[in-house]
Formats: sequence, C-alpha cells, structure tokens
Amino acid sequence: MSANTNSLDFELPNVAAGPETLSPATLDADFLLLLLQRDYYCKVCRRQVQSVKRRYDEFEARDAEVVSVLPDPPERAEKWQRSYDLPFPLLADPGAEVGDEFDQPTRFGALGKLHDMVGRMPEAVLVDLRDDPEVVYTHRGSNPADRPKLDDLLRRIDRLAA
Repeated sequence: MSANTNSLDFELPNVAAGPETLSPATLDADFLLLLLQRDYYCKVCRRQVQSVKRRYDEFEARDAEVVSVLPDPPERAEKWQRSYDLPFPLLADPGAEVGDEFDQPTRFGALGKLHDMVGRMPEAVLVDLRDDPEVVYTHRGSNPADRPKLDDLLRRIDRLAA
C-alpha cells in the first residue's frame, strides 16, 4: 500500500516533545505512526493520546515515532500538551491539510467537511521510514471510537521489523 511520498512532505508546528516544527523527513526512526485526530474537543482522541503516552516506551523500543496531528491551532494543541505532557510530537494543523492529504475520513457529506467535530473521523497511518518511506497500513475510522488497538499496531511494527 504505497502512498504518494508527497503525503509525507509536510512541516507543522509541534507543541510537545521534539523540535518546534516537525516534518516526517527529519525523523530519525524506522517507523512512524501518525495519529490523525478529529478535533480538540474529542474525548476519544484525548484518551488515545493518553494511552499511547502510557505505552510510549514500547514504541520507542521498536524505533517507532508516534506523531499526533490535531486539526486545530497551536494554542489549542498547547492546552492538550499542558494537560497530558505527551512524550511524543503533537502537531497543530489548523487547516487540516495533513488529514486532507491522507484522505482522513469524514461523514455527513459537505456538512461533515465543514465542521471537524461533526464530520472528521480518526485515522492512524503507519509508515515504514527505512529506505524509501512507504505507507504500510492505514486505519480509517468509521465513527469517533473506531481506532486500532495499540497491541495491533505494535504487532504490525514487529512484523515489519522482522
């Protein structure tokens, strides 16, 4: 499942661990897990980043960087960071450009595209950064709670690394 390498050619403000702005091209890791969030108010999104925080050492042990992308301005993303103290990058993407580039799912047609809280669904994208970066797995949520289990993501990374 190859993606256009342009999909990974972005740079966004980072309000958490790492540099002030982050681009996948600058990551020093074998794997990248992009978590495309719904919006600042999404409770399931908030629980997801907290779950990843609790198990972040398991991703680090696999040389996998987790990057959460919030389709909101940096000020809102900073509030998440103050609340959760995430040990991985949290990018602010107020124009939802990364979600659009990865065809992040929406529901409710044009109305959903106009309002993230109603329409934008979560997406997880696993990228193999070794050699030529390649999207190797995508989970497009069909509802706000439809997200891959962390154990499943870790197993996918293990299979790729083997």
